[in-house]
Amino acid sequence: MPAEQSYRGYMVCRIVNYGRRERMFRILLVDDDKNTRLLLKTVLEAENYTVVTAGNGEEALEIMDQDHIDLVVLDIMMPKLDGYEFTEAIRNVDSNLPILMVSARQLPADKRKGFLVGTDDYMTKPIDEEEMLLRIRALLRRARIASEHRIEVGDVVLDYDSLTVTKGGEVQELPQKEFLLLYKLLSYPGKIFTRIQLMDEIWGTESETGWETVTVHIGRLRKRFEGWGEFEIESVRGLGYKAVKKA
Repeated sequence: MPAEQSYRGYMVCRIVNYGRRERMFRILLVDDDKNTRLLLKTVLEAENYTVVTAGNGEEALEIMDQDHIDLVVLDIMMPKLDGYEFTEAIRNVDSNLPILMVSARQLPADKRKGFLVGTDDYMTKPIDEEEMLLRIRALLRRARIASEHRIEVGDVVLDYDSLTVTKGGEVQELPQKEFLLLYKLLSYPGKIFTRIQLMDEIWGTESETGWETVTVHIGRLRKRFEGWGEFEIESVRGLGYKAVKKA
């Protein structure tokens, strides 16, 4: 099957199967080494993932024409269609599908190329299995946030489209900058962001507003959600801020 037809068929399959997706995540494992596929398949299935395997990029695209896939783990050096080419093909039709590259290629140039073609994460072989599982969980969580435009922290729901934070029967509609700031922090719980990073992300690099405004907005968020036990915004001395989930 020509690659262009396979890409189009893949996108149709994504749309058709989205509404009947199983709760168990489906992971496509792409590697030309049979032993690697068997090992990683065993590791992933032990974590209750449904795993589909392919030996190269072309075979992987054919699988995706027929099945919904939530995340792809793939090698780079493969026959017919390598990991770089596969990722480029997928990014032409789907910007949200999480892709984790796993490769023996360890040079910075190889990693850089992987990120430039659109991979979400990159690991080098030999694989630390526990680290791989942690990265997969993080990628799936971020993909869900991106597709659903909402974050759930215990009983608290952040709705990106309405700029609201809901808990039980209480609904708070936040000013846009406050909401975006909180949404960013809770999208990456435990991750430290500098004031400048948050400034560039929320207000834009061309903004003439000083980074001190981030401190002001953080103060407003803390006051607004004071007493809420589900999350907390912590200051990291000399660095910036991070959100901590308590629920």
